[in-house]
Amino acid sequence: MSQHYYHLCCRYNGKVVRINDSYGRVHVGKICRVTPHKVFIQPLNQRPGYGFGYYGYGYGYPYGIGLGLITGIALAGLFFW
Repeated sequence: MSQHYYHLCCRYNGKVVRINDSYGRVHVGKICRVTPHKVFIQPLNQRPGYGFGYYGYGYGYPYGIGLGLITGIALAGLFFW
C-alpha cells in the first residue's frame, strides 16, 4: 500500500494536500519532498504573523511522515471551498 501512496505523493509534489495518518491525525500542507519511505510536508499556517507567506500567512517548517502511516491523501483545495 505504501507504494501506492509514494506514487500519489510524487504526483501531488508541490501541491497543498490533506493527509490522514493511522493515528487519526490530519496533516494539511504543501508536499515539499518525497522519498521511498517518507513524505515531507510544510504545514499550512493559518495564524497571522507566523510563516513565510504574504502578510504572515504561509507555511511552517517541513516535517516527515512515514508512508506506512498514511491512510488517506486528498488535495486540500477540495476542503477549503
